[in-house]
Amino acid sequence: MIESKIEDGGTKMTSEELYEKLNQIQLMKCESQIVELKSAEKGCPTRLYDTLSSFSNQDEGGVIYFGIDEKNNYKEVGVYDPQDIQKKINEQCLQMEPKVRPLLTVVEKNGKYFVSAEIPGVDLTERPCFYQGKGRVKGAYTRVGDSDEPMTEYEVYSYESYRKKYQDDIRGVSRVSLTSLNQQLLETYINALKDGKPNFSGMNTEAIYDLMSIKRNDEITLSATIVFSPYPQAYFPQLCITAIVVPGNEIGDLGENGERFLDNQRIEGNIADMLNGAIRFVKKNMRTRTIINPETGMRDDRTDYPITAIREAVINALVHRDYSIHTEGMPIQILMFDNRIEIHNPGGLYGRIRIDQLGKVQPDTRNPVLASELEVLGITENRYSGIPTIRKELEKYHLISPEFLEERGNFVVKFYKEAKEKIEQTEDENNLVLFCRTPRTRKEICDYLGLTSTTYAIQKHIMPLVEAGQIKMSIPDKPKSPKQLYYSE
Repeated sequence: MIESKIEDGGTKMTSEELYEKLNQIQLMKCESQIVELKSAEKGCPTRLYDTLSSFSNQDEGGVIYFGIDEKNNYKEVGVYDPQDIQKKINEQCLQMEPKVRPLLTVVEKNGKYFVSAEIPGVDLTERPCFYQGKGRVKGAYTRVGDSDEPMTEYEVYSYESYRKKYQDDIRGVSRVSLTSLNQQLLETYINALKDGKPNFSGMNTEAIYDLMSIKRNDEITLSATIVFSPYPQAYFPQLCITAIVVPGNEIGDLGENGERFLDNQRIEGNIADMLNGAIRFVKKNMRTRTIINPETGMRDDRTDYPITAIREAVINALVHRDYSIHTEGMPIQILMFDNRIEIHNPGGLYGRIRIDQLGKVQPDTRNPVLASELEVLGITENRYSGIPTIRKELEKYHLISPEFLEERGNFVVKFYKEAKEKIEQTEDENNLVLFCRTPRTRKEICDYLGLTSTTYAIQKHIMPLVEAGQIKMSIPDKPKSPKQLYYSE
């Protein structure tokens, strides 16, 4: 691969490494997320600002290679003057804010000179890096594949929001009054706050409202509105959930009668209402199949996806979405397809957390007051256990791992119906399936596995394969029958 992360510390590539990178480029013949190619045969490109900005605004940075003509089948044309081009690259880097410090390397190949400029990613607190001549909003870029794209106003704001620790969840909402909130729910919250706190319980209610951000500067806050108002959509029509069922695997697929959606619902109310409404919608549109425990004979109704995982994904979206003025017109989306379910959350990952760290490290909290209110009301635990719970629940259902994506201001969670065993079945499991090509009794299976307990053998080794459809029971309606046989096709 051409790609290699620019490590913190500023150790630039050697001339030998640059030579090898040039050879790799000739094999790959493409740019990438961290590779940009420039000809520079007749002079230094005058507009490096877009790429300098986009590379600086991603953790892995990027490398610009000079001397390769992308438009001429990636021909190695060399640079006009290796000394002068380094000077001009530095001049453009100094016009960025914050200033970019490139790591420059020169190599000679077949009588021609080539230059690489490694652009390190700037710290999150200094982003966005932008071209001073255009300003922060118009001069900031982000890398999308092999292209430099202007940042949206929201993407610029998201960096500022983290750097300055804006708390959009407690911004004031001028139209909301204290009397318009659900007084019983508010009283339940205040009483729960006071429980076990003698000093706090002695405060008057008005002081508690200010201290706990129910009110701020004599205005009801946004978090109080979406938690305690009977109908927050009167003030923020798009702070809701839109949910659809698509008759296929892609938006645009049509049903038998030409319908675009098999179900289409707008889910409103306060956060508790929306959470419950979302779960009802998903339950209604999921298939339920019955699985019989071969030892107890008990029937277990199992839905396409574990409800606990759905709940965690929805509550995560409601708690951690962006509530700034830039996204208040964007609802959370639930999209149900034939082969998967997607939950789209306005606002990308917040702070320093990366996709590969989800569920493993404690993240920064975008909406701390909102999260605390929901914890007190018992709606969420606020212990960063959501992602691990989702993974464990899907594992119990023998489904493949969830997919987490960040798509330019959107966070997406995807659950797939595909059974995990179809992809990750072990050699022992494959052998057991082959063994059952001839119908087998419990005793035969137990002996084959070298075990002494037939109950353990069936529950641990056979039932996961039965649930995955790899092995079948000869008498499925009488799982405890002494004549029961297990077979594969």
